Amino acid sequence: MISIIKNKSLQKGLILVVMGFTLQSCFVAKEYKRPEITATENLYRTDNLPSDSISMAAISWKTLFTDSYLKKYIEEGLQNNMDVRIAIQQMVAAQAYAKQANSSFLPSVSIGANATHQELSRNSQFGSLFSGGIDQYDITANLSWEADVWGKIRSNKRAFAANYLQNVAAHQAVKTELIASIAITYYQLLALDAQLEITKKSIESRKNGVETIKALKDAGLTNQVAVDQNIAQYNNARALEVDIETALFKTENTLSILLGKNPQKFERGSLTKQTIDTDLKLGVPSTLLSNRPDVMAAEYNLIQSFELTNVARSNFYPSLKLTASGGFQSLELDRLLNVNSLFATVLGGLTQPIFNKRSLKTQKEVALAQQEQSVLRFKKALLVAGSEVSNALFTYKSETKKFEFRKNEVEALRQAEQHSNELLKNGYATYLELLTASQSALNAELTIIDSQLKQLVSIVNLYEALGGGLK
Repeated sequence: MISIIKNKSLQKGLILVVMGFTLQSCFVAKEYKRPEITATENLYRTDNLPSDSISMAAISWKTLFTDSYLKKYIEEGLQNNMDVRIAIQQMVAAQAYAKQANSSFLPSVSIGANATHQELSRNSQFGSLFSGGIDQYDITANLSWEADVWGKIRSNKRAFAANYLQNVAAHQAVKTELIASIAITYYQLLALDAQLEITKKSIESRKNGVETIKALKDAGLTNQVAVDQNIAQYNNARALEVDIETALFKTENTLSILLGKNPQKFERGSLTKQTIDTDLKLGVPSTLLSNRPDVMAAEYNLIQSFELTNVARSNFYPSLKLTASGGFQSLELDRLLNVNSLFATVLGGLTQPIFNKRSLKTQKEVALAQQEQSVLRFKKALLVAGSEVSNALFTYKSETKKFEFRKNEVEALRQAEQHSNELLKNGYATYLELLTASQSALNAELTIIDSQLKQLVSIVNLYEALGGGLK
């Protein structure tokens, strides 16, 4: 009789398991589809719309940058930068959650050993039989499993997988931003070096100018005002030198932080030797979806929100759970592992939520709202990416045009300074004309260096905006 009861219990348990796998075919969770985005056609805001799907983002940063010092610093930054290392740990944590989600389909199993002593009333029904106390020993294994009837577990797994991929993309975004930041900071150092060199030459020139104007005053060809003005201009250049040295010091400290190092001085090349020889290929705008890590992260965030909405929706449906326990149980310790001490219990059931203080409905409404937020963030990320590409490209073209004008300006002002100096010595010009020409020439030379810097920076910004730096 006992054997028949046990067989029936096992049959019922098997029926529940089969029901669980069968009902999984009733998967109600929706499949993710990327939202339609029609704005990609005009993202770059240029008359020359690219038709080639290949963009400069496909070029490795090791190929794009030719300066050996810069490449060495980028390598160090990718290894030591604190933001990169933080992003890696965030990725490790997300990977752990993803692994946990992958195990969600498996049952939970636990085992334990217990010893129980129960003191009974001697006047009770059982107390008189057991002399007032019962000792019981057991070794019990417990199993719990929930069938993924409506796809809740599967959706939750996909949500954690999307979260992991979002963190991977975020890590890549940190790396691309770091590469661009190191390159821009390095170019700023080179530009400051060039400006400092010009300023020092100007200081030496103005120092000689002070001696010249003093000699002219002694000869009666000018007055003390001219001497004072030249001394003032000389000191102005000395103050500018201090400003540039301060900027250099701070910029080196900035580079130190990017490289994860203590503040220090860095070896470097020169601005005149910097070249970025590559075609400025933009690629079609849709490539931003696969090249820009921040855009990819935004879409993975959308996928996660979408799957969590599936989870919230599936919570309205009944859940099928199977629990089982079994092991050895005995009143005497020396008989615990006896065959007659074996026991087993199987329980299966459906639970349908009916009234739970509106929590399920709230969860669904919140999930839908968060999903819509993620859609908007994804679209915004793509718009921002297109704007950054457009700005960088326009800036590069503008600075390239301006550079030719700046060169002509410098040449004209240097000639004006030279002619004013000659005319002043021969009494055909005033000291004010020389001062004006000298100051204008210095400002123009500093500006042309700034224009060179902006050209380099705009290419780096374009490279980053297109999603370059992942290779």
